Amino acid sequence: MEIADRRIATIHFTLFDHQGEQIGSTHGHDPLVHMYGTGGIVPGLEKTLPGKKAGDRYEVEVVPEEGFGPHHPELVQTVPRTLLGSATTPVVGARLLAQTAKGPLDVRVIAIDGDTITVDGNHPLAGKPFRLEVEVLDVRVPTAEELQFGP
Repeated sequence: MEIADRRIATIHFTLFDHQGEQIGSTHGHDPLVHMYGTGGIVPGLEKTLPGKKAGDRYEVEVVPEEGFGPHHPELVQTVPRTLLGSATTPVVGARLLAQTAKGPLDVRVIAIDGDTITVDGNHPLAGKPFRLEVEVLDVRVPTAEELQFGP
């Protein structure tokens, strides 16, 4: 059976940055279970899935526009360290939940300078191309429950 609209695809993938450094993988973890045609994964991966079947292995280069989007400079801000409260000691690389006018935003601490910290609300791969090695494990018709609620 081939991947097509509203079919369930189970895949493993390994993610590499634009310099070829491995930065993530589903191997050793649960594979990705995805209903094709419903979004929820980067477009650069989803558009490569139709016609693939169990056992297929391939690589895909994903450009920023079809990956995690452009880097938005306005999501990088330097704020007073006191915003964290005295109980929190920031470290570079830490993930924090910032409250914004548009609701909560997951941010990373990218710099600490005395009484200020710089945080970035962009996805770490925003504005960057990346490569995926993909292995299709299974393709099947969804259950009635999956059609209604997703896999």
